[in-house]
Amino acid sequence: MSEGAALGPLDVKRVMAALPHRYPLLLVDRVETLVPDQSIVAIKAVTINEQFFQGHFPGRPIMPGVLIVEAMAQAAGVLAVESLGLANSGKLVYFMAIDGAKFRTPVEPGVLLKLEVEFVQKRSSVCKFAGKASIDGKLAAEANFTAMIADPPTA
Repeated sequence: MSEGAALGPLDVKRVMAALPHRYPLLLVDRVETLVPDQSIVAIKAVTINEQFFQGHFPGRPIMPGVLIVEAMAQAAGVLAVESLGLANSGKLVYFMAIDGAKFRTPVEPGVLLKLEVEFVQKRSSVCKFAGKASIDGKLAAEANFTAMIADPPTA
């Protein structure tokens, strides 16, 4: 895959080929654009049907901040897997660190959460990313994070 040749949109089937996550923890619904070795723009459609809204919070449903960061990390996982040509390889992208996470506005049901992630540093097994999540152009959250690409654990 050549650097700079944008891909997209990618549907949920292509997302699921890159990630091991499944309902209810698959937090990327589609990819708008992906520029290998550079960046990704993905979407999470936030609906009232999400299981976490039952308890977070009754009467005032708000998407937990840790799940917003997880959604950004999953978008980063798609970016890493597609950039390194690892789709359907069985390799997993593991969180190693989260830095500078900030939450700016609540994420409520009925919105499209735009996930924008870019590579900060890319190596064969460890990558660093900068991510932000927004709703209609308004920043909802941002974080820097590090991930490791590895084989799944053996049973």
